[in-house]
Amino acid sequence: MKNHPKPLLFSLLLSIFLSFESISAVDFVFNGFNSSNLSLYGTATVESRILTLTNSTTFTIGRALYPSKIPTKRPNSSYVYPFSTSFIFAMAPYKGVLAGHGLVFLFVPFHGIKGATEAQHLGLFNRTNDGNSSNHVFGVEFDVFKNQEFNDIDENHVGIDVNSLTSVSAHAAGYWPDNQTDSSGSNSNSGTGDDEKSFKELKLNNGKNYQVWIDYADSFINITMVEAGMKRPKRPLLSVPLNLSGVLEDEMYVGFTAATGQLVESHKILAWSFSNTKFSLSEELITSGLPSFVLPKDSIFKSKGFIAGVTVGGLFIIVAVVLCSLFLIKRKQRRAREREEMEDWELEYWPHRITYQEIEAATKGFSEENVIGVGGNGKVYKGVLEGGGAEIAVKRISHENDGGTRAFLAEISSLGRLKHKSLVGLRGWCKREKGSLMLVYDYMENGSLDKWIFQCDGSMMLSCEERIRVLKDVAAGVLYLHEGWEKKVLHRDIKSSNVLLDKEMNGRLGDFGLARMHGHGQVASTTRVVGTVGYLAPEVFSSGRASTQTDVFGFGILILEVLSGRRPIEEGKPNLVEMVWELMVQGKLLDALDARLRAKGGFDEDEVERVLHLGLLCAYPDPRARPTMRQVVKVLEGKIEAGIENETEDMDAYLLQQVKSKDMWANYSRSFGYGYATHPTFHDIRQSNSYSMSLSWSNTIMEGR
Repeated sequence: MKNHPKPLLFSLLLSIFLSFESISAVDFVFNGFNSSNLSLYGTATVESRILTLTNSTTFTIGRALYPSKIPTKRPNSSYVYPFSTSFIFAMAPYKGVLAGHGLVFLFVPFHGIKGATEAQHLGLFNRTNDGNSSNHVFGVEFDVFKNQEFNDIDENHVGIDVNSLTSVSAHAAGYWPDNQTDSSGSNSNSGTGDDEKSFKELKLNNGKNYQVWIDYADSFINITMVEAGMKRPKRPLLSVPLNLSGVLEDEMYVGFTAATGQLVESHKILAWSFSNTKFSLSEELITSGLPSFVLPKDSIFKSKGFIAGVTVGGLFIIVAVVLCSLFLIKRKQRRAREREEMEDWELEYWPHRITYQEIEAATKGFSEENVIGVGGNGKVYKGVLEGGGAEIAVKRISHENDGGTRAFLAEISSLGRLKHKSLVGLRGWCKREKGSLMLVYDYMENGSLDKWIFQCDGSMMLSCEERIRVLKDVAAGVLYLHEGWEKKVLHRDIKSSNVLLDKEMNGRLGDFGLARMHGHGQVASTTRVVGTVGYLAPEVFSSGRASTQTDVFGFGILILEVLSGRRPIEEGKPNLVEMVWELMVQGKLLDALDARLRAKGGFDEDEVERVLHLGLLCAYPDPRARPTMRQVVKVLEGKIEAGIENETEDMDAYLLQQVKSKDMWANYSRSFGYGYATHPTFHDIRQSNSYSMSLSWSNTIMEGR
């Protein structure tokens, strides 16, 4: 519905009317009432100069009219005289009683109360005459009850009534502030729905005082309301065309009517002005210093809600204290029982423990859809921790043999305390029951390195530069294990499937299931042969002991594997080290590079040769000829150049010379004379019965850890 306020039109019409025709002017202002000002009917009274239409009595009507009729139409004509009225009203609720029903400003052709009933009919009509055109009644209702019978829009509205309580136009009670402007920057009085959000609704029956303006001219009516004391808004609440020529008689009574039903409230008029000649007369109404009828709020300490709340809250606190005490006692007893059943290692690594419920929720109940790998000791699941949303990998350790438990303890005792950017982070562990073990790692988005070397097409495989960068990351991690922590850590299973790649494709060494720690300067005491075939140093089979040099050997095999794109041992082919050594002797070392990389080209030949030489040197059969991991890192970083300043750098320069020396490689095969002819074969390993052996015959391939 569009609003069309016409304040200029009112002024113009009024001027023309006064210029050409004289009428019986009616102008009055009541800033307070006495019994002589009005004709009172029903329950209407004047108390303390306030017109009170209804009180707390149910099913009553109160009406107050100006004592004499006023001219409303030109005799023997359809022309309706303009008029302007303003009044201040309040609907005062009673404590603990539902409020209703409403009041009406009205024009009626008769005095008294005729043909009207209370409650929803507002003391204006009754069930039989509502909608009858012979009523000759016009009203503006302020209704606080939504009645379906009259198609009311809500339970707090202003409506225009013509011979019926079914309003010809209605709107929720309220106003539009003057500071709302349209897109052009001017004040918006359009009545469109674009600025409905700026509308300020007013609750009619909360006891507050409201001022209303009703202006009628040229078959157009404007109705405006706002809280008493505020400036009259420029935009009317209702602004609609309305022809009253067939409704109003030549002379009419004007006033107010109100009603109660089962719902009651006191309907009050505090001030009133009316004029059919002077539209600015409303400015004489006193709008400040008026009494308020808003119900006072009870002290919160005396309210039933507060008392009930304190009572319930006190009981709740008592119950909570009792329950918490029982919970703490039970938990203490449970932990005491658990500690009695705990193994020594559980007590040592308790701070890193994660609850089974957290892990189960993260992996969606260990759903098969979340399986991202299967290793020698069990399945690996991807999960997302609740709360922070961190992605994790959960390794569920097989408990069918002691090997799984040993691997579990090795990981939490080593990786659980190591922190380095090139090592897979271990977040914690879980033991649900004896033998049910889990390890929780940081999730590595790009899975294991061997997948990017052996299981992807040419468009996805790592470039030569990327492979060397990953090798540098792993070398830094191994150096940290050997020298960077309070104890020396031997990984004992360095291979491509144990190197994982994070989302930035940085290499991280993982799977510490075979790792062992001992003090710097000490020799490992274990004589168990553990590792993966193809990565084991020859001396492991003669002494059974691992050392930093056996890790260096494994890293050398990793270098050759990553750059050549070949497994250390492949059926029907010479082993990897012999193949690369043979090509080096023939002066064709670059032919050892992955054929797919050679076909692509674009790599640094000098760097590739240097790294392949380094791989051969690390995998040299005599451990005394192998470099340390610190020297390996320096060679990979290219930091060993000219400028020998001390004994350490002298050794580094010697190492570089060894890497590039063909004389050393000429004696390569002879150095095997006192050991195995080449790398140990499967047959050699099977014949080595002097030591207990724990070998991983397959590489773990994962989508992520």
